[in-house]
Amino acid sequence: MVRKVLMKFYLGLVLLFMYLPIIVLIVFSFNESKSRGNWTGFTLKWYKQLFESSQIMDSLYNTLIIALLSSVIAVIIGTFAAIGIHNMKKLKKTIVMNLTYLPVLNPDIVTGVSLMMLFVFIGMLTNLQLGFFTMLLAHITFNIPYVILSVLPKLKQMNKHMYEAALDLGATSFYALRKVILPEIMPGIISGFLMALTLSIDDFVISYFTTGSGFSNLSITIYSMARTGVKPTINALSTLLFGAVLLMLFIINVRSSREEKRNKQFNV
Repeated sequence: MVRKVLMKFYLGLVLLFMYLPIIVLIVFSFNESKSRGNWTGFTLKWYKQLFESSQIMDSLYNTLIIALLSSVIAVIIGTFAAIGIHNMKKLKKTIVMNLTYLPVLNPDIVTGVSLMMLFVFIGMLTNLQLGFFTMLLAHITFNIPYVILSVLPKLKQMNKHMYEAALDLGATSFYALRKVILPEIMPGIISGFLMALTLSIDDFVISYFTTGSGFSNLSITIYSMARTGVKPTINALSTLLFGAVLLMLFIINVRSSREEKRNKQFNV
C-alpha cells in the first residue's frame, strides 16, 4: 500500500516537473502586464499583437507550407520505399533498414551541418542559394524514415496473398496497388503523415542550418525573438502551438482507438 502511494507521488512529481512550466507559460500569456512575476489582470491583447505581427505571420505561413509540402512528398516517397523494402530479401532488407534507422538515431546537429555543407557545395557548382528550397529538401530528408517506419508494420500485418489474388482476378499491378495495398496500409500512411507534419513544425536545428537570410520558420523566429528576452507574444504563440499539438495528439489517439476496435471486431 505504501509502495503504491510512493509510486503515485513520484509519478505526480515527474508530471508536475514536466508540465508546470507549460502551465505557467499558458497562464502568463493572458497576463495584462509584461512582467512574468506579477499577475495584473486577464487580457487577450498579446494574442491580438501576435496576429498583427507580420514577422510572425510570415513565419507561420512558411512553417505550414514547408510542413505540408515536405510531409506530402515524404509520404509518397516513404510509402513506395516501404513497399519496396517489404518485398526485399532478408539480407538486403536488413541492410536497408539499418540505413533507414541512421537518420532517426543521428543527432539533429549532425544532420543539419551535413545538409548545410552539401547545399553549400552544390551552390558552389550551381546557383543554389540557402532558403525555401534547401529547407524543404532537408525536411523531406528527415521525414522519409519516419514514414517508412510507420508504413512497414501495416505491410507486415497485411495478408501477402491479397495482392497476388487481385492479379489472378485480372487486375493490373497499378490497380491492385491502388485498390488493395493502399487501403490496407492507409492507417500507417496517415500516421506517417501526421508524424512528419509534427516533426517538420517542431524542427529548429536542421532548419537553422539549412536556411538563408530572408526565410525563416516559426522556430527560428521564436529563437531570434527570445534572444532579447521572452516577450508575452512568445507566450501566446507557444500556447497556440501547444494547443495545436494537443489537438493533433487527440486525433491520433482517436484514430488508434477506432482502429483497435475494428481489428478486435474482425478478429472475433
